[in-house]
Amino acid sequence: MEDKGNSSIKTGNITADEEVAKNTVYTPITFDKFIRWTLAVLGVVVVFLIVNYLSDVLLPFFIAWLFAYLLYPIVKFVQYKLHVPSRALSIIITLIFVLAIICGIAYLIIPPMIDQFDRFITVLTRYLHETTHTNNISRVIKEWIISNQEQIQRFLKSPDFTSAIKTAMPKVFSVVGQTASIVISIIASCITLLYMFFILMDYEFLTDNWIRIFPKKNRPFWHELASDVENALNSYIRGQGTVAMIMAVLFCIGFTIIGFPMAIGLGILIGILDLVPYLHTFALIPTAFLAGLKAADTGQNFWIVFGSAVLVFIIVQIITDTIVTPKVMGKAMGLNPAILLLSLSVWGALLGFIGLIIALPLTTLIIAYWKRYVTKEEGSQIAQKKGSPKPPEGSQK
Repeated sequence: MEDKGNSSIKTGNITADEEVAKNTVYTPITFDKFIRWTLAVLGVVVVFLIVNYLSDVLLPFFIAWLFAYLLYPIVKFVQYKLHVPSRALSIIITLIFVLAIICGIAYLIIPPMIDQFDRFITVLTRYLHETTHTNNISRVIKEWIISNQEQIQRFLKSPDFTSAIKTAMPKVFSVVGQTASIVISIIASCITLLYMFFILMDYEFLTDNWIRIFPKKNRPFWHELASDVENALNSYIRGQGTVAMIMAVLFCIGFTIIGFPMAIGLGILIGILDLVPYLHTFALIPTAFLAGLKAADTGQNFWIVFGSAVLVFIIVQIITDTIVTPKVMGKAMGLNPAILLLSLSVWGALLGFIGLIIALPLTTLIIAYWKRYVTKEEGSQIAQKKGSPKPPEGSQK
C-alpha cells in the first residue's frame, strides 16, 4: 500500500511539473519584439529624465497627491459617516482636525523649546557677568568704544575695511535671494494646498478614470499596476508609521532616563522625522544644542551630556534596525533591511526627496514585477499550487 501511495505521489509530482512546463511558453525573440522592448526602455528613460528635469515643478503636485491619498479616508468618514452635506465642507473639517493635531504636537514641542532658549539667555548673561565682573554690559561696551575710538576710526578709513565691505555686499544680496526663495517656498506650499483641495474634491473620479488615457488593450495591465501600487503604498505607510511611533516612544523613554532637556518633545520630533526613513538623524543638531545648554546650566561636562544622548541614539537605532524594522517593514513590504537601505540610497540619489518618498513602494513593485514577468517565479509557484496533488487517502489514514 505504501509503494502504491508513493508511486501516486511521484506521478502527481510529474504531472505538476508537466503542467508547469506546459504553462511556461518560451517564445523566440523576433525583430519586432526587440524593437518594441527597445522603444519601451527608451520611453521609460525619457519619462525618468522629464520627471528629473521637472522635479521642482512636479514636487508640489506629488506631495499634494500624497496628502490627498492620506486624508481621503478621513474626508470620506466625515462626509458619509458624520453626514456632512458637501465634499468641500468635509475637506475643510478634515483640514481643521489635522491642523488641531499639528497644533497639539507643536504645543508639546515649542513651549519647552522657548523655555530652553530663555534658560540659554540666562546662562549666557550670567557667563558674561562672571567673565566681565560687572552687571552692566552696555556700560562696558560703551567704555571700550570710547577707549578705542582712534583705532576704530583708523580701521573704518583703511583699505581693509573697504575690501571687507566689497566682499560682504554679495553675501548681503545672497541673503536677499534666500529670502526670495523662502517667499517662493511659501507660495509653493499654498499651491500644494490648492492641488490637494481639488484632488480631494474629485478623488473618486480621478482614481477611477485616469486609466482611460491608455488604449483598451493595455488597461488591464495598468489597472493591475495601480492596484499593486496602492497595496504597496498602504503597506509602507502603515509599516513606517508604526516604526516611527515605536521610535518616538523609545526616544522619549531614553531621554527621560538620562534626564535630558525636552525629553518628550524631542522624542516626538524624532518620531515625526522618521516618517521619512533615517531623516531623524538631523535631530542630532538640536540635541547638541540642548546638551550644551544643560552642560552650561548644571556645570556638567558637555561631552558627557552629549555622549549620553548619542548613546540613546545608538541604542534606539540598533533596536529599530535589528528588531522593529525587520519585524514591521519586512512583513509589510517583504524586503530585507539591507534592500531597504539600498533602495533609499539609490532612489534618494536619483530623485532627491521624491525618491525617498517612493523608494520602498517602487522597489517592492520592481521586485514583484521582475519575478512575475522576467524570472516567471510567481507564475511557476501559482501553477505548482494549482497542479499539486491531494495526498492519497491511504497516507492520511
